[in-house]
Amino acid sequence: MFTLLKEDGQARTGILQTKSGEAETPFFMPVATKAVGRFVSAEDYIAVHAKAIIANAFFLSINPCVETFEKMGGIHKFMQYPNIIFTDCGGFQMLRENLLLETTNNGILLKNPSGKDVFMRPEKLLDISKKIDSDVIMALDCVLPYGRSKEEYREAVQKSHQWTKKCKDLHTGRQLLFGITQGGTFEDLRETSAKAINAMDFDGHAIGGVGIGEPTELLYKMVEVSIPHLDKNKPRYVMGLGKPEQIIGCVERGIDIFDSIYPQKNARHGMLFTFSGIMDLGQSKYKFDKKPIEESCLCFSCKTFSRAYLRYLFKKDDAVGKRYLTIHNLYFMQEFMKKIRENIHQGTFQEFKEEFLKAHKKI
Repeated sequence: MFTLLKEDGQARTGILQTKSGEAETPFFMPVATKAVGRFVSAEDYIAVHAKAIIANAFFLSINPCVETFEKMGGIHKFMQYPNIIFTDCGGFQMLRENLLLETTNNGILLKNPSGKDVFMRPEKLLDISKKIDSDVIMALDCVLPYGRSKEEYREAVQKSHQWTKKCKDLHTGRQLLFGITQGGTFEDLRETSAKAINAMDFDGHAIGGVGIGEPTELLYKMVEVSIPHLDKNKPRYVMGLGKPEQIIGCVERGIDIFDSIYPQKNARHGMLFTFSGIMDLGQSKYKFDKKPIEESCLCFSCKTFSRAYLRYLFKKDDAVGKRYLTIHNLYFMQEFMKKIRENIHQGTFQEFKEEFLKAHKKI
């Protein structure tokens, strides 16, 4: 269930209610693909105030396997994370040539790195997701890399709609089900897909197949084309988007939910997000710097360690250092989304956006 709270232009706040609780939108979900993040744990997600995370049904079905979730009482108890958990369908794995074998009208054949190949079809996805017991299931969709022909995208849209409709027909229980629109960077396909997915009456809607290499102006255009055809009273989710400047641009256009490995991946490479810009911790000027990453930040890493120590850990490629840096970026993302929500409530979103983008550069 979704309740719209406040609008400032097209930017808006709302409450997403699930069987595991609620979260105010707009929010950003850290990625825990296999029920754990790279160098961070469920405890860390809780500590950075993440109200929702996203895992992957395809990978979880391989390892630890669905039987584990059945016997352990679901993913929340298994990984000890009490808040909202989304599970992606596996469609995004179509972008990885080492995993995709083929697609048919019935689903996706994906390579199992450790065993028998997996044919992910709507029936299998819903069965896996029910046993994992996530809060939000993403319907099965057909994703193509950026730059394919219009005919290829048209075929992918047709497959997506067929699989998605089957997911909707099969869905039962307290888990929410979101439909995913596709269409590449073709406006007419995006409009057609948004109308079709909206007509199926899902609990929420995602705009998929963006943020995968297309120019930012095309990303925004596909969002703008899709939004008018998606129910205003249901949450809107742009999948796989984690650049702060793109998130704030999509919030401005009416998007509510985001996820990406981008903040975690950048942290591991020493690129740290602050409200004064992006810090490259590898620079020599931080070698003897006693200050925290960001003096106003209340994350564990900033309250505990200096830039000099964190740079030392980063330079020696230490796993503990990667954890500390990841904690900071994840905390930043939650604070960033909190400030977005606060400014929408106050009617000052545009001012906040302009100030943030002005400061969002490398320091």
